Amino acid sequence: MNKSDNGIGLFSLVGIIISAIIGAGIFNLMKEMANTASVGVTMIGWLIAGIGMGALAMCMENLNNKRPDLDAGIFSYAQAGFGDYMGFNSVWGYWISVIIGNVAFGTLMFSALSYFFPIFGNGQNVASIIGASIMLWLIHFMILRGLNSATLLNTVVMVAKLVPIVIFLICIVIAFNKDIFLHDFWGTVSQNFEFGEVFSQLKGTMLVTVWVFIGIEGAVIFSGRAKKRSDVGKATILGFVAVTAIYTFVTVLSYGVLSQQELQRLPNPAMAYVLEHVIGKPGAIIVNLGVIISIFGAWIANTLLAEEIAFQAGKRELFPKVFIKENSAGMPVTSTVITNVIIQILLLSFLVTSEAYSLLSQLSSATILLPYTCVALFQMKLIFQDKSTKFLSKNMIVGLIATIYMLWLVYASGIMYVVLTILTLGPGAILYVYVQRKGGKKVFKSYEAGIFILIMGLFCYGLYMLPTFIQ
Repeated sequence: MNKSDNGIGLFSLVGIIISAIIGAGIFNLMKEMANTASVGVTMIGWLIAGIGMGALAMCMENLNNKRPDLDAGIFSYAQAGFGDYMGFNSVWGYWISVIIGNVAFGTLMFSALSYFFPIFGNGQNVASIIGASIMLWLIHFMILRGLNSATLLNTVVMVAKLVPIVIFLICIVIAFNKDIFLHDFWGTVSQNFEFGEVFSQLKGTMLVTVWVFIGIEGAVIFSGRAKKRSDVGKATILGFVAVTAIYTFVTVLSYGVLSQQELQRLPNPAMAYVLEHVIGKPGAIIVNLGVIISIFGAWIANTLLAEEIAFQAGKRELFPKVFIKENSAGMPVTSTVITNVIIQILLLSFLVTSEAYSLLSQLSSATILLPYTCVALFQMKLIFQDKSTKFLSKNMIVGLIATIYMLWLVYASGIMYVVLTILTLGPGAILYVYVQRKGGKKVFKSYEAGIFILIMGLFCYGLYMLPTFIQ
């Protein structure tokens, strides 16, 4: 296959990023932010997220230029910089994060469909599980037909789902009420800025903002299939700038239509009910249709990300070789099947918790922090290895900001999500040991053995604390 003829172009790469990022999250974003923060804190949260995730995007662009040989996705930076075991943990964490994200898409899609078909209830009942399962396997078979058809459909869906978002923004700008917006601006009893209260709220916004940025690395994951390597960095920056602006306006302006308490009480998807408040029932219809289209596109994009990352891990000998099997259309068939079987099993989680979307989205955010952190740390490692790099150069400043932001996210996510992340890494260690022994390799280097012992110790602690976390 001639890569220049069949590779992914710039517009399609941007489409994959925007579809992966602007998926389910944006339609519930104002409610998720209102659950933790007032409008003033929300604005600070977006400022921090914009700087931090922007620095991470610039790290990805720089690493793409400096290390074009690392074209297997963001986990290849962890593997090159910190060894096979950290590379495995990075790809495993990323893969699990995207899988969990797709399950979250299922519950929000059928919450939207329940507006038209009440049988789906809150999007978490048996009818929703059956519907989500049908959607899962429809996307599965469509993707296996070939990458070009999947990316073309994804691009069309990307354009279609931006229409209701643009309508929403126009309507809330017109309906914006300054008094509602300024009421309880900081969310404090005294109505004034109080550092302790604001800081507590700010921590709560972090996992929400990370969740809605998952997918920023989409172009890097497909860099090995891009028509032009230079398009990867461009697509990453263009996609990031576009979605950051959209997210900020959608959430902040919503506080000028409904109060924080009113936003908290909205059903899912919250955007539909904000627009219904402004223009009546047609608003809810427009947004719910947008949710359905948007999640369909995000589900395609995220499935492409999940199967491609597992396929590349197989090629890098971090996952079993069975993951690299391709069909006649050049698609990784085994990787796609295994990914979607796991999603199918996890769809049963709808029956376990009444807040499946919030829980799954935050767990997905926490799980992806490891691969994102490894990107920032690898950037810093390359800078310190390059003796010609000037002190406080652009790349050093970007790397420092991204590293500090990632460490802040780990802290802000809280002990529960850190331990839940470790719980997902524990079973992966068994797979890693199997793959290494199957390939006749030494399982752990000395420092990797120390990391393994730490992870397994935290894994046991996580199992002990699991009943408390569930409660």
